[in-house]
Amino acid sequence: MVDSGGILVRRPQASDLGRVADFVSRALGGRRAVDVQRVLGRLGDVGFFLAEQDGSVVGLIGWHVENLVGRVTDLLVWPSRRRGAVGSALFREMESAALRLQAEAVVLLLPRPSRPELVEFARSMGYEPRRVAHMPRAWRETAYEAGWEDDEEILVKQLRSQRVFRPL
Repeated sequence: MVDSGGILVRRPQASDLGRVADFVSRALGGRRAVDVQRVLGRLGDVGFFLAEQDGSVVGLIGWHVENLVGRVTDLLVWPSRRRGAVGSALFREMESAALRLQAEAVVLLLPRPSRPELVEFARSMGYEPRRVAHMPRAWRETAYEAGWEDDEEILVKQLRSQRVFRPL
């Protein structure tokens, strides 16, 4: 998908591994060199979309769906001046794919504490804080698996108006 800002969002291919490793290393300020094997391992753990603009990788989102709940596990946009447009394009594509997989909701597994601008961005995309204890069981289990407690709030976006109560 290419949006109006010239941002192309797509699934990475084997030929992208070196570019993705370089992007992650640069985005992390060179603090950690990321090798192709590490990228390949991470791509095997979760699904990814990458964002390109003017031929350069400018963003990544890692996610997967389990028990009808999408989970965002990785989000990296660089340089920061592109954060809003690139992040929005990545989230739209991920949410569309999650809906095709029948996900009821997407849970953001953000680092704690989260940077206020990241929380504000998520809220602008329709994610709302929900107390873990008050979420439906499958959503709670997702939060528990990620180390969240009942008394904490996590950002969630409900994708389907009707929840699924029996197998599809």
